[in-house]
Amino acid sequence: MRIGVLTGGGDCPGLNAVIRAVVRKGVGVHGFEIVGFRDGWKGPLEGLTMELGIPQVRGILPRGGTILGSSRTNPFKIDGGVERVKDNLAAGSIDALVAIGGEDTLGVATKLADLGVNVVGVPKTIDNDLSGTDFTFGFDTAVNIASEAIDRLHTTAESHHRALVVEVMGRHAGWIALHSGISGGANVVLIPEVPFDIEEVCDLVKKRFETKYAPIIVVAEGAVPREGGDMTLVSGEVDSFGHVRLGGIGDRVAAEIEQRTGAEARAVVIGHVQRGGTPTAFDRWLATRFGLHAIDAVAEQDFGKMVALRGTDIVRVPLIEGTGELKLVSPAEYAEAQVFFG
Repeated sequence: MRIGVLTGGGDCPGLNAVIRAVVRKGVGVHGFEIVGFRDGWKGPLEGLTMELGIPQVRGILPRGGTILGSSRTNPFKIDGGVERVKDNLAAGSIDALVAIGGEDTLGVATKLADLGVNVVGVPKTIDNDLSGTDFTFGFDTAVNIASEAIDRLHTTAESHHRALVVEVMGRHAGWIALHSGISGGANVVLIPEVPFDIEEVCDLVKKRFETKYAPIIVVAEGAVPREGGDMTLVSGEVDSFGHVRLGGIGDRVAAEIEQRTGAEARAVVIGHVQRGGTPTAFDRWLATRFGLHAIDAVAEQDFGKMVALRGTDIVRVPLIEGTGELKLVSPAEYAEAQVFFG
């Protein structure tokens, strides 16, 4: 069999580990020929390929990013895009496709599977917001990076007696903010699932200053205030999947804190650092297992499925289970963090 592989959406630590595992087992165990499609769905849309054999995947396990490149191309938003994808797969004699990506990339894979394309999905997102799997690779790396940043910010905040607002990624789900906030000892965590009251935040900031310690507030980029609850945007532009660019909620919260409490406040945006660089050991382990099980699903012709982590087991679920709805922070999980507020 001749198998295509692509990586779509935002780059993510662990992508190369998946590619490596797919190739090593696909070639070495199943005897497949593996073809890499460049730059996400742009690859099969425009016929952009690269050789993907064992020599090409040597040494890539610890590397961040993706050797295949990525994009946010959506063939369903391009006139004749779906037909071009199917034609290029046929022209390249591609028997099946392994699509590695998040909600958008796997959403395209789900629609193509419904149209008869042989697809197996691998869930990827630092946001950990894909349903159907307990964890996605990249999330652990992002949390570790954010947690280390928070650890370092505690000392400078206390030295200058100022509040520091740490903005982390998380458009609709607050998993990174929640996990890094708890592990980093933050005094307030604001997430998209629970609109916040800025007055309550300021009261918690005052309470923290009264203990002679400086407050750290962790806020997900998609968090919204209860009053005037709109996400803070960098611009009104949208990508091909309809997403706007978020950014600025950290500055917005810091300005409100300074104005309402009189205390000095600064915002720190960790940004793309969270999803760059070397993946953690956990993300390498999880990504490798996903790749191994994805190519097994191809070998068994179990298409229209996504590999997923359930407990310590890798299972297969219908693609729609991973993309049908987002996995959000529950009230009970947020309540655990609230114990440490203030």
